[in-house]
Amino acid sequence: MTFQPAKWPRKLRSAEWFGGTSRDNIYHRSWMKNQGLPDDLFDGRPVIGICNTWSQLTPCNAHLRDLAERVKHGIYEAGGFPVEFPVFSTGESTLRPTAMMFRNLASMDVEEAIRGAPLDGVVLLVGCDKTTPSLLMGSASVNLPAIAVSGGPMLNGWFHGERVGSGTHLWKFSEAVKAGKMTREEFLEAEVSMSRSPGSCNTMGTASTMASMAEALGMALSGNAAIPAVDSRRRVMAHLTGRRIVQMVKDDLKPSDILTREAFENAIRTNGAIGGSTNAVIHLLAIAGRVGIDLTLDDWDEFGRDVPTIVDLMPSGKYLMEEFFYAGGLPVVIKRLGEAGMLNKQAITASGETIWDQVKSVKNWNEDVIVPVERALTDQGGIAVLKGNLSPNGAVLKPSAASPNLLKHRGRAVVFEDIDDYKLRINDEDLDIDETCIMVLKNCGPKGYPGLSEVGNMGLPPKILRKGITDMIRISDARMSGTAYGTVVLHTAPEAAAGGPLAVVRSGDFIELDVPDRRLHLEVSDEELQKRLDAWTPTHIVPESGYARLFHDHVQGADTGADFDFLKGCRGSAVPKDSH
Repeated sequence: MTFQPAKWPRKLRSAEWFGGTSRDNIYHRSWMKNQGLPDDLFDGRPVIGICNTWSQLTPCNAHLRDLAERVKHGIYEAGGFPVEFPVFSTGESTLRPTAMMFRNLASMDVEEAIRGAPLDGVVLLVGCDKTTPSLLMGSASVNLPAIAVSGGPMLNGWFHGERVGSGTHLWKFSEAVKAGKMTREEFLEAEVSMSRSPGSCNTMGTASTMASMAEALGMALSGNAAIPAVDSRRRVMAHLTGRRIVQMVKDDLKPSDILTREAFENAIRTNGAIGGSTNAVIHLLAIAGRVGIDLTLDDWDEFGRDVPTIVDLMPSGKYLMEEFFYAGGLPVVIKRLGEAGMLNKQAITASGETIWDQVKSVKNWNEDVIVPVERALTDQGGIAVLKGNLSPNGAVLKPSAASPNLLKHRGRAVVFEDIDDYKLRINDEDLDIDETCIMVLKNCGPKGYPGLSEVGNMGLPPKILRKGITDMIRISDARMSGTAYGTVVLHTAPEAAAGGPLAVVRSGDFIELDVPDRRLHLEVSDEELQKRLDAWTPTHIVPESGYARLFHDHVQGADTGADFDFLKGCRGSAVPKDSH
């Protein structure tokens, strides 16, 4: 082989591996050629990594092998050299104790795989809710040109003539069984209708929310978020993404160019408009931390508070992602924000265009799904950030999924010390609780669970459900699934396991929730609260070794993104030294 000079306007990073005739260059090329690769793939064209989270243990992502092939077609067409590689895939539906515990681990896998390999750019193949933030976090830390393509949502579920939203109806049907309104046999019959095609949740759960966040941030092509997994246009999106990443390498368009302060403000407002998951708060805070953007919980309240929720999707509304796509998808929502003066229109995207130029000509094809502002599901969507003596560092609530009559409420606390205590007592007919009470769950935060699990939307006691009551205020330091609903206060910080005030709430205390005033108050005196905190000792189990110990020792609070303290900031893409 006679090595040809690079055809690109600048020396590519991969040339450090493949670009010459030294012993080391020959070593790298010769091993790659055992896969049957021709000489001219090493002629100086960009090497594009396809970071694949395919896994049969991550059902949302189990179809990504096909999409990877479509991405390769696009890369080859544009003159690139595609190389696919696997990374740790975190699936919330199967991984214990929670996929959230491994989001940071997956991001480290992604970061080091990209940095250590001969790559000039990368396509991020994502699907299940934690894979999207983990790949965005890892790629942002390396800061090579990167673009995401999602696996897409499942088709609508149907049961007895009713739309069935994945996740949302799991909670609904489960409560109906406990209330005696649905038989166990019917519940089992409904099971097959909940997940009837490849893809992620068909509700506006965390997976679809994070796909929307990737698009709103500019890290995916316009229209990426809503195309169903089995629709042929999902394959077209993958193909076009493969083409686009090659041009991004040529232009040296990196995550740090796209993930600006203005982009995060756009994403926060978009989350409010779509009725997105509370989990987006944690993930966007973590992504921002990787590129050095000072994003806080207060920003979520400032930029999202006055955004009306205009997408009528479960769990906030009645439709599913399939209808959202047919109506025009996320570009219609972003256009609405722009028309309302709620969009930083000049934010650059992975397409090379501004976010406004991408959407200014799109049309809404169904105003029952993407509704006019005057018919908004709630005038103030977004995420409510609550502060007070019970949550000095903040807690969050999703107004579009809450009961309006409970947004201002004072009630007696019924406390569960941890998730095992909750499971032990919740079905007890003698439990001292009624619908005016406030359920409090402790020790389910980043350190306490460990991992910050989705247990915050505690099921109600059967004796309450039998009264026809379907919602009560629930407060915890946990998360909840983006598919869940209810008046649920989450991510209370500092968490109980870190000695936050939540740790010393007692059954019988009174708590005041005032969402309009953004207040969460425990009705005890400052002196009594301090006395309790001084006497408090941790009750959660501290892992002795392994990743669980690393997680416990280095994870930060939910209020800052629950990332590891040593992963903050962009560490760049310097080529590692060759040891050969």
